[in-house]
Amino acid sequence: MGLIGHTKGDALETIGFLLEDRLNLPAAQNPDPQAIIDLLEERGIEYTTWEGWNKLDAHEAGLGAAWAGPAGLDQVVRERIKVVPREEMIRISRG
Repeated sequence: MGLIGHTKGDALETIGFLLEDRLNLPAAQNPDPQAIIDLLEERGIEYTTWEGWNKLDAHEAGLGAAWAGPAGLDQVVRERIKVVPREEMIRISRG
């Protein structure tokens, strides 16, 4: 597990490699976007959509807005409170 700065760099590197490899990757057997959803569901893999990510984002922002800081810090504003457990993230995004 790394720091945020490290994981951002790792993500950039991974995406860079994917973009470099994109022309050599095998073609999808079924290029219909619904096919990936069907495959994930067939395999029992819980996922979220862009709409679901927006739900999670709004939920985290709401948690931050509702946060009451400890005595003396009650004026501190939190942009968000991150939901960390994957299961909870999925539940919120799909709920």
